[in-house]
Amino acid sequence: MAGRDRRAVVEQALCALANLSRETLVESWIKAHGHPPPKGVKRGLLERDHAYRLQARAFGRLKASTARKLLAIARGEIPASSNAASKLKPGSRLVRQWGGVTHHVETIEDGYLWNDQRYPSLSAVARAITGAHWSGPRFFGL
Repeated sequence: MAGRDRRAVVEQALCALANLSRETLVESWIKAHGHPPPKGVKRGLLERDHAYRLQARAFGRLKASTARKLLAIARGEIPASSNAASKLKPGSRLVRQWGGVTHHVETIEDGYLWNDQRYPSLSAVARAITGAHWSGPRFFGL
């Protein structure tokens, strides 16, 4: 099946999730995991589990290294933040709309430039823009 056709089929199946009965979602869980879902599990989790498996069948699963990292995060062995801001190379530009204004931030060797002023962290830029304490990477969608 061509990529575009596959995407359309998966999209239709994902849209149809809301129409599936809870019993059908539970059967799908049992088939995938070999046991019933935990007692009291909400429908939303059953739908997300089903949606993940639909997409994994169509487009492939997570790389093993990614799955291991997610599992380690879930177990609390490593922090969830990936420190995405530190992976930005100098010259990278971030764009964020706030208060009806589009803000452009450029990554430089030792920090960030916004409105021709240097800031040591994205959080400092986010604070200058909003006037409130924000996680800079979260504010800029990293």
